[in-house]
Amino acid sequence: MSETAERIDWSSRLARRTEGQNSVIGGILALANASGVINFTGGFPDPEVFPTDSLAPIVDRLLTGDVQVALQYAPSEGIASTRDTFGELLRQREGRRPGPGELMVTSGGIDAITLLAKSLLDPADAVVVEEPSYLGAVSGFGAFGTTVRGVPMDEDGLDVDAFAAMLTAGPRPKLLYTIPEHQNPSGRTQSLARREALVRLCRQHGVLIVEDVAYRELSFDGSRLPSLWAMDPEITVQIGTFSKTIFPGVRLGWAAGPAEVIAQMAVAKQNSDQCAGALGQRMVEEFIRDGLFDAQLVRERALYRRRGEATVRSLRAHMPAGVTWTEPTGGFFTWLHVPGVDTTELALSARERDVAFVPGASFFAERVEHEYLRLSFSRISEPDIDEGLRRLALAIRG
Repeated sequence: MSETAERIDWSSRLARRTEGQNSVIGGILALANASGVINFTGGFPDPEVFPTDSLAPIVDRLLTGDVQVALQYAPSEGIASTRDTFGELLRQREGRRPGPGELMVTSGGIDAITLLAKSLLDPADAVVVEEPSYLGAVSGFGAFGTTVRGVPMDEDGLDVDAFAAMLTAGPRPKLLYTIPEHQNPSGRTQSLARREALVRLCRQHGVLIVEDVAYRELSFDGSRLPSLWAMDPEITVQIGTFSKTIFPGVRLGWAAGPAEVIAQMAVAKQNSDQCAGALGQRMVEEFIRDGLFDAQLVRERALYRRRGEATVRSLRAHMPAGVTWTEPTGGFFTWLHVPGVDTTELALSARERDVAFVPGASFFAERVEHEYLRLSFSRISEPDIDEGLRRLALAIRG
């Protein structure tokens, strides 16, 4: 650039839909491998349970006998044998198998959210999410210019009565996004009665349910309630990921739902990343076909249960009076309420003590809430959990 040339302000030329978008997820990912910090931020699986011994022979097998498929582009809806394997897994888990055209392979859960937004949402549309909710969904749906509404939760999950009142009072949202099991960020699980009421309500009002089952397999005791998709597949799109249960490096998941919706999601994928990586699809497919998935889940549930229980013990031991939290029964998270404390500011003082967490404000779509924070215990050893929560308690006390 010449000395006299004016610098172009590219920020003034960004799309209008980027206004107000934050980089909380980017910040979480940037902290993923920070050294010297007890890190409660990212909802990452622990590499300790990555099935490297099982994956190595699978990769060797694919690279010697399946290069025409595993190293090639794949159909946008996914490799046929992979979709067949995922469909059979759903039949075993949910008691129902997707019909023709009702299942596609995605590049993880956030890809499914983006594809749904591209396929279904216009700027005038409304989407409802739980409050709090997965910040990737809050920002992902909002990025398309839609109105993102929030419905409150309690210990039994999404407040269906509050959602019913919202439907009666205002325009009908096009879809509802919910995480029924071990919710991100709250750790809560939706009760059976709430699930039944929610399905009835959404069918009555013609609202599509988007059910995110990222943590469904990670119940500490292996228990599971019926999924919303199994209860009514005509009004539900189930989106899932293997990032939490096998490993996130291949970014692989699925979407199962009405054939018309899945077909348009596949078209939308042609205009994004075109297809999920074929090698990853075949690796996960073979891992499941070899009968390795259930043994993997047993190891993971045991590890995360120990860490979840250690987190609750340390919270009880160290937190000041008035601080409350959810007690996880699965997944990676607990959700703290710290009355009278702005947790965005608290995060700064906590970092001075070499401990990190995610402030709660970004998990809300409508309400402005600054007294909450999310802790992820999935990648932290029990001694570090205790030390980290001791430091956090000192930061709270000031």
